Amino acid sequence: MLVCGHHIDGATLYIDSEEAVMERKVGKWIADRPLGPGLVTWPLETPAAGWGGKGLSAPLLGRFTYVLYGWTKDNSWSAVGVSFNVRDRIPPGQVRYEKEDSAVTVSLEEFEATACR
Repeated sequence: MLVCGHHIDGATLYIDSEEAVMERKVGKWIADRPLGPGLVTWPLETPAAGWGGKGLSAPLLGRFTYVLYGWTKDNSWSAVGVSFNVRDRIPPGQVRYEKEDSAVTVSLEEFEATACR
């Protein structure tokens, strides 16, 4: 996640579907401190230094589309969410994000250089 100009306090992963009969939220991460402008990374599947919260509450399933977005505790700011499916798995060094009307996958370097523009 690239924080542009503000800060985030955490991130939530949810199922983007009404088909999710039970809980739509499947992951929540809370930063130990507000995260200011710059690149923020953490593994979704394992605990990470600097992050608390529940992490993933269930394995990700191929039949669902998920959305990951960042937020502030006071709801004053949020990061643009990105949708994905487990079939969208990308190699290390690549980033998927929402650009204009659709999701794109680019190198980490290109993401850092252009995503906040």
